[in-house]
Amino acid sequence: MAIEKLIEGRVSRAISERVFPACVVGIIKKSGQRLVLPAGNFTYENDSPAVTADSIFDVASITKAIPTSSLALKLIDEGKLTPEDKLIDFIPEFRNRDRGEVLIRHLLTYTLDWDFYLSSFKDESADKILERILTADFRTKPGKKLDYINSTSILLGLLVERVLGETLDTLGNKYFFEPLKMDRTTFWPLKKFDKKETVPAENEDWRGGDIQGEVHDESTFVFMKAGRAVGSAGLFSTVPDLLNFLEMLLNKGELNGKRYFSHEIINSMRTNQLEYLGEYAGLGWELYQPRYMGQYCTEETFGKTGFTGCVVMCDISKGVGMVMLSNATYPKRKSRQEHITTINAVRRDIADIIFANS
Repeated sequence: MAIEKLIEGRVSRAISERVFPACVVGIIKKSGQRLVLPAGNFTYENDSPAVTADSIFDVASITKAIPTSSLALKLIDEGKLTPEDKLIDFIPEFRNRDRGEVLIRHLLTYTLDWDFYLSSFKDESADKILERILTADFRTKPGKKLDYINSTSILLGLLVERVLGETLDTLGNKYFFEPLKMDRTTFWPLKKFDKKETVPAENEDWRGGDIQGEVHDESTFVFMKAGRAVGSAGLFSTVPDLLNFLEMLLNKGELNGKRYFSHEIINSMRTNQLEYLGEYAGLGWELYQPRYMGQYCTEETFGKTGFTGCVVMCDISKGVGMVMLSNATYPKRKSRQEHITTINAVRRDIADIIFANS
């Protein structure tokens, strides 16, 4: 059976099981050969618009990698940072009891063990949330525990802004989105596109109904309501745009004659940085996670998920990458465990179809 039919069948089953109403899957090869498969509708309502290849999704924590970690890796590539630099040399107002031990490497491997979740601060101001991040103590010493948490990525985004002197959204456009022709990728979709082009993420009483064209994540929403993009979430994109980014990675940091990353930086993304912890993480990316990357992923497969039901994945040795965008939090999010279990089953199955046939 053709790969298209296998993917369409699995996505159709997920829609019928109400895992999500909307989904777009994309595959990219190193050669540039690509396949984009939209399925479903924006919501479960009968008159809901059909999803297209260019439908814009809230990609949630994919923001942590594209553009946040990628910008930090770019700075390392340019010699403006090193993984062993101290955070306080760039953000001196960071002042918890381990302030002198936090390295850029800890931010890029997400090995800071925070004792709180930012979602519980959704009713606070952006300034108060940031102050909490800058002062809260860790449960364990830096570098001792892996945890992909928003506070770490917000610090990483702030670090990038301090080094380059521009806002994170401006930097994402300048270094990646504009040159890679990611024309429908932005932190501010309602400033560029009609709301009807964006897929709703959830129907939430706290937000007054459908969350559509505004970031789904609670703490990030507080920052963006104050006019500020942060490194944890908030990016909106399409499958074709994200495939452009992955095509560049598959070609070891180069695309259409422009180099974005050195071979050394690309290798750091797909090389385990946490062997000493018995964990897997590349620099700036999740690495070798069969729970959502499937049985055919290798120890060099790297990627990132988003809570709304998204994933990007890349395996340079296989010469293939994949994107799946969906709104698995619509109309109401399930319990966290049920949500992760359900959406990971779909991510895994799609990855198995793609990697088994690559």
